[in-house]
Amino acid sequence: MLIPSIDLMGGRIVQLVRGETLKLAFDDFEYWIGRFQHYPLVQLIDLDAAMRQGDNRDLITRIASRLPCQVGGGIATVEKAAAVLSAGARRVIVGSALFGGADLVNTRFAGTLAASLGLEQLVFSVDTKQGRVAVKGWKDQVDLTPEEAMPQLEPFCAGFLYTHIDREGTMEGFPIEVAHRLRQRTKRQLIVAGGIREQAEIDELDAIGVDAVAGMAVYSGVLST
Repeated sequence: MLIPSIDLMGGRIVQLVRGETLKLAFDDFEYWIGRFQHYPLVQLIDLDAAMRQGDNRDLITRIASRLPCQVGGGIATVEKAAAVLSAGARRVIVGSALFGGADLVNTRFAGTLAASLGLEQLVFSVDTKQGRVAVKGWKDQVDLTPEEAMPQLEPFCAGFLYTHIDREGTMEGFPIEVAHRLRQRTKRQLIVAGGIREQAEIDELDAIGVDAVAGMAVYSGVLST
């Protein structure tokens, strides 16, 4: 399944390269909402909230009320997750708040989320830079691999989102061997992102039971929607 991504920063839809360099920006929200309305799931990320530099709360509500979205970015409490669901999100994506501290993986918080909201509404984000889990808008890293983290978190979520930051926004292709390796580590839904550029990749991922998020290839017109 192809899941188009809407990344928000400064009140616009943006596409960044490796989470750092602004490449594309749009403010024609109605156009993109229309383009994505036939998809069963759209990924909506508040980059400002993820980077702890404000938020795009009104846009999240506007888009999530119109499209079937899983929403992430700066969701660090049960209350914030519940508010996002109340705003219209189908599921919430939680990442940074699950990592850090003495145990590296905060399974207690994961369990609290699942008990409060129901695991079917939770997607846990395990993004990596140079093989290590990246947090706080991908600015910091934890000494942990996704293969180590996912089995600990699996009891508390409906799926995992894995972003290969080293290729995010590059359209260099997603490393299929990583998808194979992660698929073996969890029975939950597995969604991957980072560098996806063509339908053949999406088909190859689908064949092993992995869904794909695409952003740059969609907005640049390389991948048709």
